[in-house]
Amino acid sequence: MNTENTRAAVIWSFWGAAFLLLCLVFRDSLAEMVGTWIGLEEYSHGFFIPCITVYLIWMRRSELSVAPSFKESVPGLVIIVTGLLIFILGGLATIRTMEQYAFLVVLTGMFACAFGLKGLKTASVPLLFLVFMVPFPAFILNNLSSKLQLISSWLGVEFIRACDIMVYLEGNVIDLGNYKLQVVDACSGLRYLFPLASLAFLCAYLFKGPFWQKLLIFLSAMPLTIFMNSFRIGVIGVLVDNWGTEMAEGFLHDFEGWAVFLLCMALLFIEMWIFSRISGRKLAFSELVQIPDDWGRAPVTGFSAGRLNRSVYAVLVLLIAGAGVSEMSKGREDVIPQRKAFLNFPTKLGNWQGRNDYLSQFYLNELKLTDYVIVNFNQPGTQNGVNFYSAYYQSQRKGAAVHSPRSCIPGDGWQIISYGQQEFPEFTLDGHSLELNRAVIQKGESRQLVYFWFQQRGRTITNEYMVKWYLFYDAIMMNRTDGALVRLVTPVDKSEDIALADKRLQSFLRDLLPELGNYLPGKTIVPAGNVLSAG
Repeated sequence: MNTENTRAAVIWSFWGAAFLLLCLVFRDSLAEMVGTWIGLEEYSHGFFIPCITVYLIWMRRSELSVAPSFKESVPGLVIIVTGLLIFILGGLATIRTMEQYAFLVVLTGMFACAFGLKGLKTASVPLLFLVFMVPFPAFILNNLSSKLQLISSWLGVEFIRACDIMVYLEGNVIDLGNYKLQVVDACSGLRYLFPLASLAFLCAYLFKGPFWQKLLIFLSAMPLTIFMNSFRIGVIGVLVDNWGTEMAEGFLHDFEGWAVFLLCMALLFIEMWIFSRISGRKLAFSELVQIPDDWGRAPVTGFSAGRLNRSVYAVLVLLIAGAGVSEMSKGREDVIPQRKAFLNFPTKLGNWQGRNDYLSQFYLNELKLTDYVIVNFNQPGTQNGVNFYSAYYQSQRKGAAVHSPRSCIPGDGWQIISYGQQEFPEFTLDGHSLELNRAVIQKGESRQLVYFWFQQRGRTITNEYMVKWYLFYDAIMMNRTDGALVRLVTPVDKSEDIALADKRLQSFLRDLLPELGNYLPGKTIVPAGNVLSAG
């Protein structure tokens, strides 16, 4: 017995050392992840995820046995190598989300090395549960938040109208006449969605029922969040209409949020109770989610018995090699191109005369940009002009990245009537013909024509997902993540042909592009003051 205990101690000492080395290799990305848990309420549940995972695996330890041979650990080594490659690429591109997911991949590979594929299958769901502790990439979070704001605003307004209150919705702004409420990011429902999705996943795993019921329990987290958050917004609107804006501020606002989350949890359990009734299992609420009786009761000799196979040495070598490559890549610093500041952007282009405009601090905090310019241009003797806006980011890391107007336009109450891409061979920027997004938007009887594109390190890009791909590629190949958004807007009169608005924007482009190249760095970096090729 003493020999067996000694052998078990040696085995878990080696694997414990391997895990500590894993945490050391991934220390920066793990530290940033924990910082996100602390800083963002949407992810404050992240602290509980690893604890729950460890508990679930521990309860099934009787089903785990140490992989007896190196051959059984080979698939785990393949998984580890894959994870380390993702980690190295994420490090080169300085994309923390990639590194954090790579940590989970390597951890999964280590588990497969220790317990074989059979053990990995046993613990697959608890290990998959760890995904819920990794923060979403910023651009996905922003797009999701924008869509949830619009849906929650619309449903909330429908609830207010059902209470016989006159209300008008303009994008994310709820107009009650005497009061206006803006549905901001904090009211989008993400603060409920991520914790509730984690809870729904856990409940589905422990729920005694067929797979389709488990799947529906998990998938119901999003509609539950949306409808209950909309209900909360509607209730706030009714309270504000009767008792003033203090009903939407401070303690009451936070209390309403907690009440809605608890109500979402209650509805989730009611859903599970209904499923149990449908299946003929008359379970009490206390029995809906519980650890199965056979977990943790069988002998656990397989968990501690066995021999230390050579895979643990291979794991240690791979982690040390991964750490070495990672440390070498940390010496890379972002190349920050020299450029003219938008402060110097002229208010006269050809026969266009402009007047500067500025963003409020609220929008500056949201956009996290490095530099920007807004100029309202007009030609002498004309009524309709052109609003020119460009936002520049010298580094698109750590959540700072260009925001697509396609996501922001609906939030201001505008509807996109038509949308597509258009190429102008006659216009060039940084040596390439100009391709841009063209959108016609409408709010009530007002119409506007919008041109926009993403200028990214010499590339003119129209697709926001391609922006992310080239951001990743150029971060590795060029060590640059700078980039900009360029947007032009012109009003379209009720009786005006849209073709005239197109001509107006194209006329402005002809004068804008030769100047714009001075302010947006191209593929070739030049000292400040020199003009980049703009056609």
